[in-house]
Amino acid sequence: MAPSSVASPLCTWLVAACMSVTCDKEHSFKSSVFQSPERLSRKARRRRVSSKCSASGHDFPGGLISSFCGSSLQALMSSCLAFEPCEEYCSSKGLSSLAFFGDNGFSLFGSRNGPMTRRQRRMNRAAHSVAGMTMAVAVQPAKEVPTKKPLTKQRRVVVTGMGVVTPIGHEPDIFYNNLLEGVSGISEIEAFDCAHFPTRIAGEIKSFLTDKWVAPKLSKRADKFMLYMLTAGKKALVDGGITEEVMRELRKDKCGVLIGSAMGGMKVFYDALEALRVSYKKMNPFCVPFATTNMGSAMLAMDIGWMGPNYSISTACATSNFCILNAANHIIRGEADMMLCGGSDATIIPIGLGGFVACRALSQRNSDPTKASRPWDINRDGFVMGEGAGVLLLEELEHAKERDANIYAEFLGGSFTCDAYHMTEPHPEGTGIILCIEKALAQSGVAREDVNYINAHATSTLAGDLKEYQALIRCFGQNPELRVNSTKSMIGHLLGAAGAVEAVATVQAIRTGWVHPNVNLENPDEGVDTNVLVGPKKERLDIKVALSNSFGFGGHNSSILFAPYK
Repeated sequence: MAPSSVASPLCTWLVAACMSVTCDKEHSFKSSVFQSPERLSRKARRRRVSSKCSASGHDFPGGLISSFCGSSLQALMSSCLAFEPCEEYCSSKGLSSLAFFGDNGFSLFGSRNGPMTRRQRRMNRAAHSVAGMTMAVAVQPAKEVPTKKPLTKQRRVVVTGMGVVTPIGHEPDIFYNNLLEGVSGISEIEAFDCAHFPTRIAGEIKSFLTDKWVAPKLSKRADKFMLYMLTAGKKALVDGGITEEVMRELRKDKCGVLIGSAMGGMKVFYDALEALRVSYKKMNPFCVPFATTNMGSAMLAMDIGWMGPNYSISTACATSNFCILNAANHIIRGEADMMLCGGSDATIIPIGLGGFVACRALSQRNSDPTKASRPWDINRDGFVMGEGAGVLLLEELEHAKERDANIYAEFLGGSFTCDAYHMTEPHPEGTGIILCIEKALAQSGVAREDVNYINAHATSTLAGDLKEYQALIRCFGQNPELRVNSTKSMIGHLLGAAGAVEAVATVQAIRTGWVHPNVNLENPDEGVDTNVLVGPKKERLDIKVALSNSFGFGGHNSSILFAPYK
């Protein structure tokens, strides 16, 4: 059915209904306009016209009332209808085709092909008698009034605090200074006997104390991934200047926690399975909640009383970047003013080590652990497991300035994509990685020539390192100032925590003006340009824009852009 044939009777009915009402301060609708005027007594019709506007509890919207009471029916039509009056009427074809029920038996509620009924003809005459020829003047095509949305300045997001728990330090400055000096945190595993495993090395945290950060009772029950997360999160608050006094002044509903984990509480769950072999009564009553990936983020929010956005994302090795990006988006959209975000994992246990050995993903360079993780080197033989946590305190710029916070860097934006190709292997053409980087640049409004530092995902796997390198060269290869390094060469692969710890390293590079070396890059793989990769020593670099990459099993790609705050 043509739009005009639908609009015609509706236009007529609305105008007829409105023309039948005297609409000053004391006149309004009370009875239904569908009621036939011929069936009303004269007294009833008089009562209908003189009823007050607010009678029977009918409250009309202001725009509608002003249309009824105004001097022009055009205002009514533009306020009531989302379309203009029918073409048939505007082309002066007469009122006969505009009747409530047309000659062809059209009904407002559908088409009728049969002859008009007596009721239809009576309704038709009523509409004509009320509206008359006044319609020809009153009803004109409504002119579209251009509406401009008010320009809203996008909320800027900055980094005001950092916390880490890593194999080479539990404070951001100690951690980064060790990176600059090329200190490796990879060594033989001491937490359990792994003599029967082909891989016996990892980036294991040897000494870790929860004193003053986590309650003693919780320390005994909780999984390490949760303890690392709670500690790093609270350290980020302290580093960000969130004292008890500042905390009391914060709007807790505008402060959130979004810290993820790739593997969750594997140790708690593993211990529960061992206990179940004896009896369910021996199981840790907290084994289920403490094994879930979201519980660390939830426990931290409970501990500090933050009631804003709180959840956990798990996208394998890309977990942290996904959490950071989503946390920043909460701030940009005005849903939060502050967000603790990042990731944590602790999988250096028999089932974790055994699982990755079964995948044939780990290095077996047991005789020389510090040389095992060697991104882009031709002799690399797999990645090295690591553990720890990294947390950033993101904050809306004006909120940070109001409390005189120390701003470390500015978050510019980022993006994520999916390879949609393979469970563990990257796309052979690097399609997902390239798309992710290009989307991150477009979303951030950053020119590719401005990116001169990249903290790469580079895990020391045969396929992954080359595909990422080729994607980076394709996107940024024209920039002679470009420098690329991999933090994993010294701490191993922290899985879900990797992106956050490397984001801390990226922010530290912006702060200090130094980028850490790539250790163990002795014989670059074919096609790898050492003029792009940072050498075996730290390098001074005036960073314009830094990119931090993170990719995960399942084809998850994520890229984040940071820059010096100006």
